[in-house]
Amino acid sequence: MEKNRAPRVYTRTGDRGETFLLGGTRIGKDSLRVGAYGTVDEAGAALALGRSLARCTWVQEVAARVQKELFVVGAELARPEPPAGGTRVEDAMVGRLEKDIDGGLERIPPWRGFVVSGHIPAEAAFDLARTITRRAERLVVRLSRLEVVRGEVIRYLNRLSDLLYVLARVEAYEHLVQVVMAGVLEKIKEGGTVKEAITLEIARQIAAVAEEKARQIGVPMVIVVADGAGNPVLLERMHGALLASLDIAAGKAFTAVALKMETEKLSVLAAPGGPLYGINTTNGGKIVPFGGGIPLYQENRIVGAIGISGGSVEEDIEVARAGAEKWNQLLCR
Repeated sequence: MEKNRAPRVYTRTGDRGETFLLGGTRIGKDSLRVGAYGTVDEAGAALALGRSLARCTWVQEVAARVQKELFVVGAELARPEPPAGGTRVEDAMVGRLEKDIDGGLERIPPWRGFVVSGHIPAEAAFDLARTITRRAERLVVRLSRLEVVRGEVIRYLNRLSDLLYVLARVEAYEHLVQVVMAGVLEKIKEGGTVKEAITLEIARQIAAVAEEKARQIGVPMVIVVADGAGNPVLLERMHGALLASLDIAAGKAFTAVALKMETEKLSVLAAPGGPLYGINTTNGGKIVPFGGGIPLYQENRIVGAIGISGGSVEEDIEVARAGAEKWNQLLCR
């Protein structure tokens, strides 16, 4: 009795340069349709590489779902006629990609200009998957000029390339945060230990004074109190404060710690013609070069910062100074 054997990988049916489409139609391997779904498969492999290298859990989960969806895209393209129903690319799949794109953008600061990839392997892998997806999209568009291809397939590939761009940026940003945090913590170590100065309770007291000042001048603001590594200990958004102020306030607090100066002073240095012009494009766009960020000192050592956003530059500075003054009062106790 013959033992059970695993199915063979090779079939020898494609030795003459032809293959079968789903449904049994035989077609040349150099056909546009085969090139289209083959390139989708290639994009999926590059996506798998990015997923295997990614450290962000959210990125891993999104990539895993998209890998499965690409099987649906490839299967639809491997049919000689668009499927009338059943398993096929749906508008809901495109909608999920758009939701993921928006969710990813909320995780990173805004960027300007072109991005040079390759800071970490996962970022490079996702950018590779993006360019392959763009090529797949171009092939599918060409195919649609000659044969019937449902619009959902083209829209899916178009949105996917955008999502892959965002996944690459999220991975790079998450890596940057870890590197910066480790570097700052190393600098503020004393005797091999890090002294925690800005506790949550202290951050609440600082924020309460800043909020009261914001109420006095009648401007809803976002208040961020960060630790000595520039990481938010407390983030408070007053009712009516701008959503954009969430990232800006956190950026101001980070900048005050990272550059050891009030962001009001940085705004002069970073102006066109200044010695630090363009610094806002570094550090993944986290540097915010205008007033409202103030470092908090303890014995000539930066142990935290306050970042304020929501009003004019002058109003942000006023509220930040009120919070910083509260910290100074706490030190004198």
